[in-house]
Amino acid sequence: MKLSAPIHVLKQQAKALSRQENIRLHAALDRIAAREGFKAWSHLAARWQPESPGAALFAQLQPGDLVLVGSRPGQGKTLLAIGLAIEAMQQRQHAALFTMEFTAADVARCFGQLGHELADFGARFVLDLSERISAEHIATRLADAPPRTLAVIDYLQLLDQPREHPPLDQQVRTLKAFAQARQAIVVCLSQIRRDYEAAGRPCPDLDDVRLPNPVDLSLFSKACFLHNGKMQLLMGS
Repeated sequence: MKLSAPIHVLKQQAKALSRQENIRLHAALDRIAAREGFKAWSHLAARWQPESPGAALFAQLQPGDLVLVGSRPGQGKTLLAIGLAIEAMQQRQHAALFTMEFTAADVARCFGQLGHELADFGARFVLDLSERISAEHIATRLADAPPRTLAVIDYLQLLDQPREHPPLDQQVRTLKAFAQARQAIVVCLSQIRRDYEAAGRPCPDLDDVRLPNPVDLSLFSKACFLHNGKMQLLMGS
């Protein structure tokens, strides 16, 4: 079966239909899918879209996970993390991004690169651009978030920059306790040491994480590393 238009065009048609008939986007997507001969948009997407890195990684995550995603700059860890948030929200979960690096326009641009509009997700997405993000701030902001909320922190090494914040290791323990208590998934983006690229290995690992202050990395239940289009997932405890 051949689609009447490329999938990104079908998405645009669904958004137009949603506005014209004042119906929810997921209902408009299902209408477009039915027109193409599928029971629902999820069936169409599964048939015609290759699995994204965000979807592949999300399938490996469980409520209560504390996840580290590391790479050198420019390898796509932020896009991967936003892809995780999109995947969570497409499954009717909530997501949040805490970033001291990006502006709201930067985040919207990342959503666009992944074929989505930030506004499509409404109250299911929390964007926090505070310059003093800490583990306590995150736990407080998400105190009433539903179980299975996925929270992305951009990025780990900035959490203890303000001197009044607790040591980084203590904050990681706070995030782990929060994830387990709230059955959330917490994803921390991480820098990788500059000397990794001289090592000649296809992907970094935990030994390559840049730690200006000590952290027990065994606190992370999973770690994902990116380099030159490759993705390596390490499973912890």
